[in-house]
Amino acid sequence: MRAIVLTALGDADNLRMEQRPDPTPGAGEAVVRLRAAALNRRDVWIRKGQYAGIKVPIILGSDGAGEVADVGADVDTSWKGREVVIDPSLNWGSDERAQDNAFNILGLPVDGTYAEMVRVPAANLHPRPAHLSWEEAAALPLASVTAYRALVTRGRVQPGEKVLITGIGGGVATTALVIAKQLGAKVYVTSGHQSKIETAKRLGALGGVNHRKDDWVKSLVTEMGSRPDVVLDSAGGDTFNKALDALRPGGRLVTYGSTLGAAQSVEIRRIFWKQLNVLGATMGSPSDFASMLKLYAAGGLRPIIDKVFPLEQASDAHIRMEAGDQFGKIVLKI
Repeated sequence: MRAIVLTALGDADNLRMEQRPDPTPGAGEAVVRLRAAALNRRDVWIRKGQYAGIKVPIILGSDGAGEVADVGADVDTSWKGREVVIDPSLNWGSDERAQDNAFNILGLPVDGTYAEMVRVPAANLHPRPAHLSWEEAAALPLASVTAYRALVTRGRVQPGEKVLITGIGGGVATTALVIAKQLGAKVYVTSGHQSKIETAKRLGALGGVNHRKDDWVKSLVTEMGSRPDVVLDSAGGDTFNKALDALRPGGRLVTYGSTLGAAQSVEIRRIFWKQLNVLGATMGSPSDFASMLKLYAAGGLRPIIDKVFPLEQASDAHIRMEAGDQFGKIVLKI
């Protein structure tokens, strides 16, 4: 098979097309012939050496959709030939509240989806939602299960609540906009680019503010007419404190990342005085993934696609993601 292999840490040109042996399924496993894969910020961090447990060479990629080519022992043979999307959360464990110590994500430490074929546990196969294209199906897994867990399982967003999504444009944030709208929430966004705020508004956000301005919380509250019930944040850094400031008393902050790094100091007073709930979320459990797919199917939802590249242009796709120009998911067509 052809595969894009990360041969060394560093620049995007370290992603090289190579011939690799076709994978064969072991007991409880399946091999999927991929039609599309998608990028995540995680892939860029791994390439640049900013992630734990990195090994090279490695085939990156957590997101993928395709047809089941073969199955191993103890797997229902009716899976063969079926069109599927892959749950990238491996070894979640039995506790719905949090992942097990053995938890990992497809694409590191095991080879991922930047390839014509991938081997995965059969338990991680799900039928492709019939209304989605291959590219749309491949765009779902990591971003959508992360957004679903953050909004539904952890954030418990209710119809009519005001939800603020920081950093609109990235895969999880744009997916969260789609899901939050389906839940009946009133969605607002932040971005450092006015064009992304305007795009979000065309897609259903009620408003947004530029988070590069020091007074963005004041501007947001003025625009909303009140404070948000829920803030969904992946930035961390100073944005974390701004989120605490923005929330209404009794509100919920759901954090699922820290692209800006750790906050220099956390305004703990805001948490206890405003009786806030600060919740963490990482990826999602198997039941989260199944429920997310049901939500997409029931609502006819579609992920937001930024741009589709052919597999052999994976390095160009990485450059686009690293530049932060995208709005939605960047996809590789295989």
